[in-house]
Amino acid sequence: MHVFERRITVEWGDCDEAGIVFYPNYFYWFDCTYQAWLRQVGLSQRILRQDYDAVTPLVDVGANFRAPVTYDREIRVCVQVAQWMDRRFKLEYQVFNMDGVLVATGHEWRAWAQVLPEGRLKGAVIAEGFRQRLEGNGTV
Repeated sequence: MHVFERRITVEWGDCDEAGIVFYPNYFYWFDCTYQAWLRQVGLSQRILRQDYDAVTPLVDVGANFRAPVTYDREIRVCVQVAQWMDRRFKLEYQVFNMDGVLVATGHEWRAWAQVLPEGRLKGAVIAEGFRQRLEGNGTV
């Protein structure tokens, strides 16, 4: 499976009063890593709407925190598609500090949703071109 990786430097504002990353930031970093992966394969939420009349809304998320991360440390956020279903897919994340220690894991389930003319969303079968790009088999 194709793994996408992004490096992030922990900023002061990412931390709580103890100087440790405030847990909601992991969920923000998961989403930002997914969006960066889309851009790397020539996609974005705008392009999904333009080319497929679809978006990929988040329907479930979770994380496990294994070790603290503090201000001014660099981390690597890695993501891959762990499971494809007809109308949704599961992303799995691993977060490492620069010493290679696994500090967090997480997942996101995302749906493939058609954008209807009135702006409502309706679940639909994932476009094959989208899947191919995330698997590293599509053109950019």
